[in-house]
Amino acid sequence: MNQVDFDAMNDAELRRYFLANRQDQDAFHAYLDRRNQRPKVVIASPTDPDFDAKIQAAIRQRLEASDSSQTANSRVERTE
Repeated sequence: MNQVDFDAMNDAELRRYFLANRQDQDAFHAYLDRRNQRPKVVIASPTDPDFDAKIQAAIRQRLEASDSSQTANSRVERTE
């Protein structure tokens, strides 16, 4: 069996590899380890008077970022 170098992959490559190889426990652990290394961002505390607005803005930003990355990933150049 081939040994895969997860450290050489960027986050998107590791995610794609894991999703394509869900049975690979090493890929699963590498993916979770990398996800857990990311800093946790506190958007708002529950006592913040603008809690709802901040949460909605954060959700909107994530959706827009997701939409733009999916659009970029779906573009394919044709070469003849």
